[in-house]
Amino acid sequence: MNKTLLAAALFAAMQAQAGTLDDGNLSLSGFGTLGVAKSNTDQAQFTRYNQAEGVADQAKIGLDTNLGLQATYKINDWLSGTAQILTRKNTSPTFTTDLTWAFLKARVNDETNVRVGRVVLPAFLISEYQNVGYANTMMRPPVEMYAQAPIEAVDGADVTYQHAFGDVNFTTSGYAGVSRGKLFIPAAGTVATYRAPSVGLSVAGEYGPFSVRLAHARVKMTSNDLGPVNTLTSTLAKVGFAQLGSDLSLIQGKKIAFTSLGGTMDWNNVVAQAEVAMRVAKEPVYIPDTTSWYLMAGYRVGKVLPYFAHAAVRDAGHSVTPPATFPKTGALAATVGGLMAAAEQKNDLIGVRWDFAKSMALKVQIDRVKPKTKAGTLIFAPAAGYTNTVTVVGAALDFVF
Repeated sequence: MNKTLLAAALFAAMQAQAGTLDDGNLSLSGFGTLGVAKSNTDQAQFTRYNQAEGVADQAKIGLDTNLGLQATYKINDWLSGTAQILTRKNTSPTFTTDLTWAFLKARVNDETNVRVGRVVLPAFLISEYQNVGYANTMMRPPVEMYAQAPIEAVDGADVTYQHAFGDVNFTTSGYAGVSRGKLFIPAAGTVATYRAPSVGLSVAGEYGPFSVRLAHARVKMTSNDLGPVNTLTSTLAKVGFAQLGSDLSLIQGKKIAFTSLGGTMDWNNVVAQAEVAMRVAKEPVYIPDTTSWYLMAGYRVGKVLPYFAHAAVRDAGHSVTPPATFPKTGALAATVGGLMAAAEQKNDLIGVRWDFAKSMALKVQIDRVKPKTKAGTLIFAPAAGYTNTVTVVGAALDFVF
């Protein structure tokens, strides 16, 4: 059975038995998106972050479609447990189901909570609900921003403190843990596994219709099966540049920092959201430093919300410097330079959201993607790159239950 259908069937069975199993402390919920999208070219594919298959000039449902199911059980007045599974297309061209949340939550007092287990890595403005289409104005988080840090969860613990200072609600959260997962490598069309110990802190404030969040995360990214990089490392060692190969590699584990600042506004029918982020390597590694940002604005008219957004990602430098004796031209120099270059891209998008029924919204969105260096974030582009503007048209039905 398809894993999406299996997950839905399992959740339906849980609901059917809720009267028998539930003692008043069990809550079940879910969210999902049924989406379809296509672009105007077959020369490259447009994807969300860390996806192995995107859309080209034929309409497909895999870009935005997902289904999330969540169960929370209140053990007593201070302890509860939560589990969430999510079915979507990620590093596989087929739908797969993953355990995205699994934690025990302890209420220390009215302002402090501790969670232990698989928790969200709060690297972005909308990290906690980035996969919940209904909770977001746009059809999908801008890939220019969210592809910069594709790790979504860690196995560890976090502590959250909340306090109100007059009309300002203040929240801070710190976490530590280890993330393990997969990364899709577009250049090779393969998947690599990674292990990444991580620590981080986020600080957020809310004042009426305004909110702001600052987040910082540090990871030590390790990957032993990153095929293209490992092959290059081996080649460099054979021709006398072993240290350069070691600098580029992730086998030894490399420290990378990610910082983001974002905010939202929903005031007098005006809706706005913005975020800026920086990724910086703290040790020599092939992964380039980047700066990314987006700005979205819309105006609500009844149940209809048209919106416009601009997003961009650009190269912000490199942590690896080839030695003076390394060749400046030739195939090897081109390979090393190409590996370290960032995937630069801009995107102008326009869309409309219609909340036509309770807990349901219909969205239509058009993206005008302008890839630059390395064909931007597009995948399966020509070897020489792709710099033509790509138009992506999509429609999605978001729901929560």
